[in-house]
Amino acid sequence: MADAATQVILPVLAAHEPEVLKEWLQRLRPDVGFSGDRLREGELQGQCTRFLRELRSALEAGAATIDSAAFASLREQLEDLSASRATQGFSPRETAVFVFSLKQPLFDVLQRHAPAGGNALEANLAIGLLLDSLGLFTMDAYQRTRESLIVRQQQEIAELSTPVIKLWDGILALPLIGTLDSQRTQVVMESLLEAIVQQSAATAIIDITGVPTVDTLTAQHLLKTVSAARLMGADCIISGIRPQIAQTMVHLGVELTVVSKATLADAFALALSKQGRTVTRIKAADASPRA
Repeated sequence: MADAATQVILPVLAAHEPEVLKEWLQRLRPDVGFSGDRLREGELQGQCTRFLRELRSALEAGAATIDSAAFASLREQLEDLSASRATQGFSPRETAVFVFSLKQPLFDVLQRHAPAGGNALEANLAIGLLLDSLGLFTMDAYQRTRESLIVRQQQEIAELSTPVIKLWDGILALPLIGTLDSQRTQVVMESLLEAIVQQSAATAIIDITGVPTVDTLTAQHLLKTVSAARLMGADCIISGIRPQIAQTMVHLGVELTVVSKATLADAFALALSKQGRTVTRIKAADASPRA
């Protein structure tokens, strides 16, 4: 920021900071993002007060751009504020308005109190450009936090969508739902291998009833999981191959070098037979009264 503009802004901001704060809060309060229990009045006022204090401190240090060391504390505040807004579910607009809504109060106060002939127009332009830079910095910080949240939520959903179920002593089932890509395959593999070790399982049933399509890439992901399970000493059975998927696999020339069954029940029966067990129907006791 030019020295001439700073010399106009600093005295006005120092002398009339409560006035700027009051008008700034009046512009922020009607915004729907700052109502309710997500952000209280006292918290919002504290954030605005700290922002004005840090802004004045940076200008007093002669900082020309927001990348300078004098703006480090203000940048840190905006990063924390953006992260908090993103976590609480504030929209991008509700986050950006925190900085951009300060423009008009500063313009109005400069117009009322700047000395005549004191380059007020230059000061307005300079403070407007500075707040634009701070607003864009705030949006960048908000976007980084949102992207981080989305990635973490995707990982959590992937973990929740790959439960390993114990069907019997030594028999596990892994029902898959949705598309099986490389990232999810890694989660599936880790979950299954950990369960095999914990349960000392000899057989793992991978049920793909909920997988919409099985192409060459999906088959490769399945075979990687099967190979990893075999290295842990567990045999795998693929279940849930529907007629449409079977036809698609034949047309594509996809071959699963692993035992497969049409249903999970069939796969479970096969797994029991590998242990020398079988499922039999118990004959119901004769409930008719005896003479």
